[in-house]
Amino acid sequence: MIWFYWISGLLLAAIWLAPVLQLALHFTEIADLTGAEWDVPAGAAMPSLAIVVPARNEEAEIEPALRSLVGLDYPQYEVVAVNDRSTDQTGQIMDRLAAEPSAQGRLRVVHVKELPSGWLGKLHAMWLGAQGNAARGGAAQQGSSEWLLFTDADCVFRPDSLHRAMHYAIKTGVDHLVLFPTAHMKSLGERMMIAFPQVMASFAMRPWKIRDPKARDHIGVGAFNLIRRSAYEAIGTYEKLRLEVVDDIKLGESIKKAGLRQDVVFGPDLVSLRWAVGAAGVVGNLEKNLFAFLQFSVPLVLAVCVITFFLCVCPFLGLLLAPGWARAGFAFAVAMIALAYVFTGRYMASSPLLFLTCPVSALVFDIAVVRSAYRTLRDGAVTWRGTKYSLEELKKK
Repeated sequence: MIWFYWISGLLLAAIWLAPVLQLALHFTEIADLTGAEWDVPAGAAMPSLAIVVPARNEEAEIEPALRSLVGLDYPQYEVVAVNDRSTDQTGQIMDRLAAEPSAQGRLRVVHVKELPSGWLGKLHAMWLGAQGNAARGGAAQQGSSEWLLFTDADCVFRPDSLHRAMHYAIKTGVDHLVLFPTAHMKSLGERMMIAFPQVMASFAMRPWKIRDPKARDHIGVGAFNLIRRSAYEAIGTYEKLRLEVVDDIKLGESIKKAGLRQDVVFGPDLVSLRWAVGAAGVVGNLEKNLFAFLQFSVPLVLAVCVITFFLCVCPFLGLLLAPGWARAGFAFAVAMIALAYVFTGRYMASSPLLFLTCPVSALVFDIAVVRSAYRTLRDGAVTWRGTKYSLEELKKK
C-alpha cells in the first residue's frame, strides 16, 4: 500500500510542477493596462467604435452598466443596447436612459420582439447590434465603425478603460483583444467557486501564448471582446456562431483559426462585475456552459470529473492519509496548488489562501459538470434566461 502512496504522490507532484513553473515564468508577460505605459497621449487619434450590449432580463444591472459606457472618455463611439425579449423592466430602463440629454447621440436602443429560428438569443442580439451601426463623430458618421466591442449587461467600465484598451490594440497591431474583468466577490462561496476555474483555466489555456500565431491557445471573454470590424466580418460575423452556447470562447477560436492576431491583457478595475451571487449562483452560471464546452460528450464529462478529482482532491487526501515520508509528493503537489492560487490571485483580485478551498471547489465543480450534462440530456435542451434551445439543433451547428 505504501508504494501506491509513493507513486500517486510523485505523479501528482510531477503533473503540477510543469504548469506552475510556466505560470511563474510567463504570467508577468501579460500586459497590465493600468500601467503608466498605457496612458493615452493627449490628442491621440482613435478609430471609431461601436459597443454592443445584449441584455435579457437585466433590470438590476443594466442602468449602472449603460451609465458607465455613456460616460467613457473615448472620443468617437456609439453604444448599441439590445433588449433581447426581456419580460422585466430592462427595455424601459434602456429607453429612459437613451432619452437623457447626456446619452442622446451616444446610446441607441434596439428591441427584439421575436427570436428567429436557428439562433441563440444572445448571439442574435450581438449580431443585430453590430449590423449597420454608425459610430458618432467625424467621417465615421457616414458608415460603420472600425472596431466593435461586445460586452455583457452587468459590466461597469472605468472612464479610461476603452482609451487604454484601444491604445494597446493599435500599438500592438492586434485584431482581437480580450481584457480580463475584475470580479467583485462578496462571499466565501463566490470567491472559492470563481477562483477555482480561474486557476484551472490558466493550465487549459496559456494566456501568455495567446499572441503567438503558431500556438493553439485562444481566448474569448463575454465581458470584453474588442475586435476589428474587418476581422469580425472575415470570420463570418456572429451568424457563423449563431448556435454556439459558449459564444465568447468560440469567437476567440474562430479568430485564431482565421490566422488573425489575438491578445489578452489585465486591467484591475477597468471593467468590473459581480458574476453571480453566492456559490449557488456561480454554479448555476457554470451549469449552462459546461456540457456545451465539453462538446455534449458524456465520456468527456466523466474524464473531466476523474481528472479534476485526482489533481485537486487527491493531493489533500494523500497529505492526510499517506504514512511518513510517502506524504512528500502530496505535500509538494499541495504547495504547487498554493503557488498557482498566488499567481492567479495577484491579477484576479482573489486571496491566495483560497487554495485551502481547492478540494471542496473541485468537488462542487464536478457536481456542476454532472448536473449540466444530466439536465441537458433530461430536457433534450439547454435552457437559459427562460428560452430552451434544442440539444439536437445545437449538436448540428
